Amino acid sequence: MNHRWREVEIIEGCINNKKRARKALYEHYHGYLLAVAMQYAKDRYEAESILLESLLKIYNKISSYERKAPFVNWMKSILINTAIDKIRKNKKFSRNISIEDLPGGEIQGSVEIEDDFEAEEILSAIQQLPPGYKAVFNLYVMEGYSHKEIAEKLEISVNTSKSNLHRARRILKKLLENIKR
Repeated sequence: MNHRWREVEIIEGCINNKKRARKALYEHYHGYLLAVAMQYAKDRYEAESILLESLLKIYNKISSYERKAPFVNWMKSILINTAIDKIRKNKKFSRNISIEDLPGGEIQGSVEIEDDFEAEEILSAIQQLPPGYKAVFNLYVMEGYSHKEIAEKLEISVNTSKSNLHRARRILKKLLENIKR
């Protein structure tokens, strides 16, 4: 029998350690959570790893879900934090340079990216960013975090967050310009 799970049933079932509820959670949210994980991972393999680690955390913490925010947002937050922890653990920020290290100490001008690209082209270009730049870009542009919040999450300075965003945009612009050629 094909049982259509409602979110409340999934949550309650997972709280009560029901295997069918865990399976339903996985089947219902896998695609969305994998897409979010892909924004932070270097490839699909790493995204799957982030997703599986996140699902374990979700299963273990689901009884603490307070239902103040939508369930999918709560899960997404756990996934993003898991991805950030993985980035921090791999010490991928060691090559990042702060704004203070740039000539003049600040970014001059903004980097504009034209908007006449297919979504797949833009996502492909984002996937090619170095991990530190990609994390800052996604947190700032896609998730709406401030530079202060990003700095706290990634354990970097606010200026490093700003310079990483600027450099990510410059790299994206070059990658997208190459697509047009």
